[in-house]
Amino acid sequence: MEKTILRARVLTFHRAPFGLEDGVLKEGGAFTYLEDGGITLSGGHVTALGDFSTMETSGETSGAQVIDHRPHLILPGFIDTHIHYVQSQILASYAGSLLEWLETYTFLEEQKFASPDHAARISSCFFDELVRHGTTTAVAYGSVHAASVDAFFAEAERRNLRMICGKVMMDREAPDALRDTAQSSYDDSKSLIDRWHGRGRGLYAITPRFAITSTPAQLEAAGALLAAHPDCYLQTHLGENAEEIRYSQDLYPEAPDYTGIYEAFGLLGPRSLLGHCIHLTDREIGVLAETKSVAVFCPTSNLFLGSGLFDRAGLQAQGVRIGIATDVGGGTNFGLLRTLDEGYKVLQLRGERMDPFQSFHMATRGNAEALGLSDRVGSIAPGMEADLVVLDARATPAMALRMETVSTLAEELFLLQTMGDDRAVVETYGGGRPLKSGRTRP
Repeated sequence: MEKTILRARVLTFHRAPFGLEDGVLKEGGAFTYLEDGGITLSGGHVTALGDFSTMETSGETSGAQVIDHRPHLILPGFIDTHIHYVQSQILASYAGSLLEWLETYTFLEEQKFASPDHAARISSCFFDELVRHGTTTAVAYGSVHAASVDAFFAEAERRNLRMICGKVMMDREAPDALRDTAQSSYDDSKSLIDRWHGRGRGLYAITPRFAITSTPAQLEAAGALLAAHPDCYLQTHLGENAEEIRYSQDLYPEAPDYTGIYEAFGLLGPRSLLGHCIHLTDREIGVLAETKSVAVFCPTSNLFLGSGLFDRAGLQAQGVRIGIATDVGGGTNFGLLRTLDEGYKVLQLRGERMDPFQSFHMATRGNAEALGLSDRVGSIAPGMEADLVVLDARATPAMALRMETVSTLAEELFLLQTMGDDRAVVETYGGGRPLKSGRTRP
């Protein structure tokens, strides 16, 4: 079996950092940082990590292809916990609020995915963008059409990437061309689970869009699917927009609150990913903590649609698990670097601080933990899947100028987060293969 060693500076997290001093200099610190590290890759996995000089002395480099990425920084590949791949072509669409945006752009765009050819084309373009921005795992929404999910997983399999996706379930409050039924959504989702869940690196997410677009019968069907397939994910939206919350509770008047709708149908749990979670009552926060459900922070879309400011510190204080995500196409960029930058600003407005170690932990191991996949992705260690991103903090003239005054790793990470974009991503490795340098699109 061929062996490759990547040489560079290496950063990987072991747990969430408590602050800037909670790092490599402390016993049991939050991360490992190697100034001249070596990562051995074989069979799509990491087989060794250590100082490159030690690898040379021990003979580890003998017979290996050595790829020298110095002076760049290698981290685990970025993980995106909430993204709508079928909205790739409505990024940057002008609208005043969530429901207006859905009705004006989203529902029209998603009707195109009745065409398998269109789904295949957009899937390919979508994965090009993920790779360009260093994202190696994503949790994606398809459209109501099963073909959209088939195209997504086929492209993910071709690129050997760890991906999660699901067919949107939507049987009301949408155009006729986008409506399924409670039964057809169950049947289609079941077939997709049988076809793709656990195949290669693919995993399935049961996907009722949100309470507004599902009847009680459909949410019951989603709950039945989740009960029958507890190793699948459940993804939906919660507490994003005041009008959305009001309308949801009008449609489900018996529920104590928005979260109570999903609670009643058995849709909450450790594998439940709830996009936004901005406007929650104390009771709702308690339910999320008790069920170990994941609140997904989507800063660029929350700002773009004027939805509100996510309370990371408040949710964490109550024990709620948290992920971070781009939320394309309400979100405004495919990249986690830009998302971390906007997330920092959102929290600044709330008087909360998120230091750069915490930011990069969230985008890597933190999101892997939110997905229950931290034994496979999100870290660099023997046995982990070889998904990696190589970052250049001098990628633009302005970044290079700023780097002249940078003296610490924390400062470099903050520069990457604040000024970096896809140009700062030198290479993206998926399953040990370089994917960005080999792409065919410009």
